[in-house]
Amino acid sequence: MAIQKPSHTFTKIHLKALRTNNFYILFALSFTVFINTFGFAQDIPKSGGTVSPEKVEDTVSVNLNTLEKLEVSEVGQDSTLQDSVKPKPELLSATVTYKAKDYTSFNMKEQKLYLYNEAEVYFEDMELKAGIIVIDYNKKEVYAGRIKDSAGVYSQRPSFKQGDNLVEPDSIRFNYDTEKALIFKSKTEQQGMQIYAPITKKENDSVIFLYKGRFTTSKDIENPEYYFQANKIKLVPGKKIVVGLTNMVVADVPTPIGLPFGFFPLTKKQTSGVLIPSFGEQSSRGYFLQNGGYYFAISDYIDLAVLGDYYTNGSYGLRFESNYALRYKFTGNLGFRYENLINSERGFPDYSKTSIYNIRWSHTQDGKSSPNSRFSASVNLGSSKYYQESINQVNSPSFLNNTMASSISYSKTFQGEPQVNLSVAATHSQNTNTESINMTLPTLQASVSRIYPFEPKVGSKKGIIENINFQYNIRAENRIQTTDSLFFKKEMWDDAQNGINHSIPLTTNFKVFKYLSLSAGTNYSETWTFKTVDKYYDQTTREVITNENNGFASYRTYNFNASLGTTLYGMFNFEKEGEDRKIKKLRHIMRPSISYTINPSFDQYYDTYEVISADGLTSEQVEYSKFEGSVFGAPNKNYSNTVGFALGNNIEMKVRDKDSTQTEPRKIKILDNLNFSTGYDIAADSLNWSPMRISGSTQLLKDKMSVNFGATLNPYALDNNNNLVDMWNIDNGGSLFRLTSANVTMNYTLSNSTFSGGETQESYEETLRSGGRADDLFGRSLDYENPSFYEDDDEENQTPSDLYTTVIPWSLRLAYAVNYSNSRRENEISSHSLMFSGDVEISPRWKVGASSGYDFKNNGFTYTSLRFERDLLSWRMSFNWIPFSDRASWNFFIGIKSNLLKDLKYDKRRQPDKQL
Repeated sequence: MAIQKPSHTFTKIHLKALRTNNFYILFALSFTVFINTFGFAQDIPKSGGTVSPEKVEDTVSVNLNTLEKLEVSEVGQDSTLQDSVKPKPELLSATVTYKAKDYTSFNMKEQKLYLYNEAEVYFEDMELKAGIIVIDYNKKEVYAGRIKDSAGVYSQRPSFKQGDNLVEPDSIRFNYDTEKALIFKSKTEQQGMQIYAPITKKENDSVIFLYKGRFTTSKDIENPEYYFQANKIKLVPGKKIVVGLTNMVVADVPTPIGLPFGFFPLTKKQTSGVLIPSFGEQSSRGYFLQNGGYYFAISDYIDLAVLGDYYTNGSYGLRFESNYALRYKFTGNLGFRYENLINSERGFPDYSKTSIYNIRWSHTQDGKSSPNSRFSASVNLGSSKYYQESINQVNSPSFLNNTMASSISYSKTFQGEPQVNLSVAATHSQNTNTESINMTLPTLQASVSRIYPFEPKVGSKKGIIENINFQYNIRAENRIQTTDSLFFKKEMWDDAQNGINHSIPLTTNFKVFKYLSLSAGTNYSETWTFKTVDKYYDQTTREVITNENNGFASYRTYNFNASLGTTLYGMFNFEKEGEDRKIKKLRHIMRPSISYTINPSFDQYYDTYEVISADGLTSEQVEYSKFEGSVFGAPNKNYSNTVGFALGNNIEMKVRDKDSTQTEPRKIKILDNLNFSTGYDIAADSLNWSPMRISGSTQLLKDKMSVNFGATLNPYALDNNNNLVDMWNIDNGGSLFRLTSANVTMNYTLSNSTFSGGETQESYEETLRSGGRADDLFGRSLDYENPSFYEDDDEENQTPSDLYTTVIPWSLRLAYAVNYSNSRRENEISSHSLMFSGDVEISPRWKVGASSGYDFKNNGFTYTSLRFERDLLSWRMSFNWIPFSDRASWNFFIGIKSNLLKDLKYDKRRQPDKQL
């Protein structure tokens, strides 16, 4: 740093009076004129003999006109050689700006500039603020310190900032020529690390030495919860901290935790490094190390974490987790998990060895990157028993998942008239209980947008003719049904089914009697398949033999449909003149519709085989279609001529708002929808009426509770064998309708902020990626390697009130479900359960929570987990406990929140014993 010396013009405004002498003034002016007359930058060479140049005539004649056309080369004309002697750098390379609130004073004799009260000095990228600043031009030093008020209290601590580095000491002594500094009781922050030292020596812009310094991630550097004490510290801002003998101090009490030396990288970029494992013991597998490995910061766009588990009985696990992102293009993550599990020891009867794996991939494309094409992926596949048998704590809340699903798709739109849409997808669905797997590899779909052949060139479409439209759709599918044991083996591909379906829907719509909307259409479909079946009855083995035939086959179907509907509005006004009633208005919206569908019979695609009885006297003709088991199934054999009836309802109410400042009434939804539907088959010889289906949903308690319900009502009776007969249930001594099934589900989220108008919704990415719920009703993932676990809580959410008990933060999530079944007079509740999860912050930094449920049908608690969390400011402590079930276990964790020191932790757990 260089400080500009004030000019003599500055001294003229000094308060001290100046003396003048005419003689000395005239002498100074004469001396100045003499110097300006005879002073030169370079010496004039002495006069000597002159050297006459030798004249040589040029024999080349040059036309002046051609010289005018030549381009002049400035580079070639410049014959000045560069000076090999480098000039000395200027003392000042930028303007110095300074100011102070009370006064700025320059002492000519001492060559010192004094700035007092809120003094500030700015030079290049350096910025110095303090109560008092003194600039000594003789020593080329700057002194900055605090000032004392009338009460004797020091204030206005110096603040020295250079670039992104900020130091706040008690006082500072800085040499702007050598750029060295002595800083007393300095405080600085480096990438989340708070550093304090009584004496700091600044060598240059890149090296700082601290004596008896301490560093911590605590926000309160004056009274930190913990810190590391070291006699010698070397700090390279933005790069690293190197320390000598270091001791950890907690609450100003030294601990036996120490290091002979330490190295802490400081960088805003990603850096590779070791991931410290956690340790523990399991009864069946011995001691273990879990979730240890290495993190590779490959680039700014992709990373990789390689983690591993090892147990002393030989079991081990591997995890590969990678995240990638390209701004405005796409984001995603990819993970592979493998565990080789050994139970007991070799030679014992309960010895077993299993291998499980899981692959997860999520890819999301930015919608703005390519408007006409899109690629997305959501993959979760692997061993069916992976989440049930995994011993890694990350998978704790996912073991209740009974399905795994995947989807990879690419779609593209070809603009034009007509528009063409193309998509290719691969899907996967896996039941972890039955270990059955359904896959489509791949599914190809293409469609041409609707074409209106009679559309007018100008104006809107009107009438039955102008609204006629058709489109073309094609779907090609390769479907695979297999099991977990045959996954990606040869037998899996042998059972693959494939086919192609073409469809051309032709529709139109128009108004009838102004208020009725009529739509009609027909659909032509053609299906191609490459595998058919033949069946015959083998009298020897007395069983039906099915042979598969490879080859092309096809069938064609068509149908006709029409529907007529309208919308009716009913408004009930409860207001009366002169009265301010609570209920203002009630609105009822009804959407009745009638549909008519004809499905012809395509029995030409059916064959028969003869089944002979055991005595050989009687036989039975059995119909079958060679297209059975194909991707799109067999064509319809039964002719149907059905009239459908449906009624949709929506009920809303306007009430007086409790807030007196509101001028408009508040709208309340009583029923989002209440739907009734049934049908009558004219062509059927019996049981013409279809069961009536009722479904509905609504939102209650200011949309905090969602309710969904449904029921099925059958008008026909059952015989003594509980079989459906063509007799009205009311004629059989029952009611008009027989309730065959019903279901109700409710979800409710409640918290202390519910009554104050705000609430925070949490997302549980790890559980969602595993196919679980978006809430924590099944518990929370204990992924201590996830950086979000170490993020500090938002200070704005902290309760500022001293009376903490008046605003205790709490939350409660409920999920209730009940299903009733009575299709064959079983008259039973098939399932009835209540799941709940909640958290209560019993003190400003103590939080307890639980996730559990109760099965009312089996009279028992479901999977239960209890959690206790303590916010220790710079530290986080948690205890998670599963008190019962075959996964009974507990886990204790305490560690530093900051990602910089997250490997400084203690993790103790009791793993579930699979043998119990």
